[in-house]
Amino acid sequence: MLRILIVEDEPQAADMLAMGLREQGYAADVAGDGARALELARAAHYDLVILDVILPGKDGFTVCRELRHFGHDMPILMLTARDAVHDRVEGINHGADDYIVKPFEYRELLAHIRALLRRRDAPYHEEIRVGDLRIDLLARKVERAGRPIDLSPKEYSFLEYMALRAGELVTRDDLSEHVWDEDYNAFSNLVEVYILRLRRKIDTGRPLKLIRTRRGEGYMLSADPRA
Repeated sequence: MLRILIVEDEPQAADMLAMGLREQGYAADVAGDGARALELARAAHYDLVILDVILPGKDGFTVCRELRHFGHDMPILMLTARDAVHDRVEGINHGADDYIVKPFEYRELLAHIRALLRRRDAPYHEEIRVGDLRIDLLARKVERAGRPIDLSPKEYSFLEYMALRAGELVTRDDLSEHVWDEDYNAFSNLVEVYILRLRRKIDTGRPLKLIRTRRGEGYMLSADPRA
């Protein structure tokens, strides 16, 4: 989890925001204008959009309205340098879910993002359990049989996405789409590398293996030995 589209026309601000989100384990794509944002939204599934109001060409309100018109239901968080009440109201009226005024603290932005993602997945649970594996979605911490497991942000993203679909088959394409951004090389073996790392940290030395492979099909996180 999860893939976020950043629509921001200031390259330095967009790159810093994308870098920060990737460090938190999100996949992040960047669009510098409204037309590019709509193009990316048509080509890929996004779990959330961070959308600046002031953009060249189509402004953020127009992009928001068109995303909703074409059936995109992901949460939209609008950014603006203006603190006028009518701008916030206009954003909500065009289909935005939340609003944050620039400049903002990065921690504040993350709090808004996490709140929107929790709201999207309602009813939301603060943790997921798969057998004796416990994933704390708020603290982004993992433990098995009460022992903490240290995961990198990307490893955590893999595990969280599989846990949200526990018992279901997750394909290689599913994982690459939700964990990496648009620069992911489909011919690389990174998915297999991260699955191997997770197996070592979660399953090594335990009689019940939770991460299963269906050769040629994908992977599954399950405590059911028949899976």
